Amino acid sequence: MKNIVRILDIQAVTHDVKCFRMEKPAGYQFVPGQATDVSINQPGWEAEKRPFTFTALNTAPYLEFTIKGYPDHHGVTEQLHLLRPGDEIIIEDAWGAIEYKRPGYFIAGGAGITPFIAILRTLHHDNRLAGNTLLFSNKTSADIIYESELKTMLGEQAIYLLTKENKPGYQNGYLDENFLREHITQFNQHFYVCGPDKMVQDIAATLEKLGANVDAVIFEK
Repeated sequence: MKNIVRILDIQAVTHDVKCFRMEKPAGYQFVPGQATDVSINQPGWEAEKRPFTFTALNTAPYLEFTIKGYPDHHGVTEQLHLLRPGDEIIIEDAWGAIEYKRPGYFIAGGAGITPFIAILRTLHHDNRLAGNTLLFSNKTSADIIYESELKTMLGEQAIYLLTKENKPGYQNGYLDENFLREHITQFNQHFYVCGPDKMVQDIAATLEKLGANVDAVIFEK
């Protein structure tokens, strides 16, 4: 079902990521971790749908997306980043396979953190974050989405990995087998993985190799 919603507010999150808050249709529901197909309610863009994950609490009176812009692609994200409060977008029903089951490890690459934001915010709100660890890889510290909030919620249970910057307080390297061996103490837990397709495939295969139950590795199929 299509819903036309008006943008209420837009805020910068990082140098290339913005948070969009918009009207919430009456009765609209989603499970933290789910996404919906989004298009822009402007001539020529209505049929150009892209999936984006909800990042606010399901109980919030508004809907929220946290979206990285790719201006070199000259596509939907570039156009979204040109919008202003009062403009409209089109959303459809919620869908997605990433859903919180029980404590474990959240493993994210770049904008792949977005499906985990609503989950972590919900767990934090409900005082159920204990036992969860975040492993979050980015190119540089400037690319880390919601770093301050994540540090407040997770404290030392969040490890930030930078691939193209050496900086005190952050690890430098890649989400490879050696890193996973070093930072995961038990592989009989749940794993939530999101990021570029190849990263997700490689990490899922590595986790299985290291003893994780394939059914406990949750990612967008």
